[in-house]
Formats: sequence, C-alpha cells, structure tokens
Amino acid sequence: MIGQIMPVNPAAAVRGPRHIVRRGQTPVLDPQEARQLIDAIDATTVIGLRDRALIGLMVYSFARIGAAIGMRVEDVYSQNRRLWVRLHEKGGKQHAMPCHHNLEAYLHEYIDGAGLAAEPKALLFQTYSRATGQLTGNPLPQANAYAMIQRRAKSGGITTRVGNHTFRATGVTAYLKNGGTLERAAQMANHASTRTTQLYDRRAEEVTLDEVERVLI
Repeated sequence: MIGQIMPVNPAAAVRGPRHIVRRGQTPVLDPQEARQLIDAIDATTVIGLRDRALIGLMVYSFARIGAAIGMRVEDVYSQNRRLWVRLHEKGGKQHAMPCHHNLEAYLHEYIDGAGLAAEPKALLFQTYSRATGQLTGNPLPQANAYAMIQRRAKSGGITTRVGNHTFRATGVTAYLKNGGTLERAAQMANHASTRTTQLYDRRAEEVTLDEVERVLI
C-alpha cells in the first residue's frame, strides 16, 4: 500500500529550544594580572616598546587585534590637547578613541623610541628583526601577535590562558567594574549592540567566586 503524502507538516509549528549565549568564552585577566603582564615587559628595547604599546592599545581602547595591527603612524594624532587613536574596523569603517593617560605614554615612547614620528604612512605595528634590532617595515600578522602575547604572558608569570581578544575583554570588564555603563562600553568597543558587549562582561564571575568561598570547611 502506497502511503499518502500529507499536504501539511504537523510539526512545522513546533520550535526547538533557543540557544542563548549569555557569557563569552574569551579568557579575561583581572586588573592586577593585566598590570603584572604590562609591567613585566622590558621597555628599554624597541620590541618591548612595541609590545607594550600594542597590548596597552587593546586594553585601554578596547581595540580588536585586526584594527590595531592595521593602524598607521598617522592614526595616532593629537586633538584637543589629547592623544587619539583611529582604528580601522571591519567593512572599512573608522573608529576614533581618546587615549587613556597610560596608553598615551606607551604610544609616545614607542613612536619616539622606534623613530616612527617622521614616517606617518608607515605601519604602526611592524615585525622586528633580531639581526638588526630594528623594525622591518613589514606588517605584524595576527599569528605573530598571538605568539608574542603568549611569550609575554609566560614571562610575566600569568597562568590564565590568554589570546588576542583577552585584552579587549579585560578592558571592557575593568571599565564596567569601575562604574562604566554598558551602553558607553558598547560605543567605545564599537559594538553594534550591547548584547555583544555583554559577552565581555565578567563581573558576575567574581560574585560566583565570592559565594564559593563561603563554603568554610
């Protein structure tokens, strides 16, 4: 007997459970760890100045790694007696941010120490030649930036697993912990929606840890 084909799927109106991601998976450093990592970088060398400036940029301006390594020297500029950075985001969009005073110092010292001030069109973050002890003029690939971060974290005694997005998430969380608003954080991070910014907000994890420590045995 040949079965009949039903004109309507009886299960069409049934919807599966929604998958909602409420917390991101990006590892986040607490402020003390981030400060420990930055302070452990030897800023007496060109490569040390470069690495500190790059990590500081991601922490203090919430910059994506792609936007950071795509910058040119002219994307660091003065406006209203303050240093600003111009980030080149996805889709050709630009996003400008004023610099935290620590980041301002890191960028000034790096640009001056690397002799980049006279080369406004040069890439800001370049690869480094150990043979010459100088920057090469070539772009710094994301893979190289990731490897650098791993080395800096290890030498700084950081046990938290870190990646290129760790510092962006670290900056957002620190900002929110110190009274910043989610809406402003989204604007600073150049997120289209605060839902994306919430993935970087790890304040709830500290509450959970506090509660766990109440188990006094």
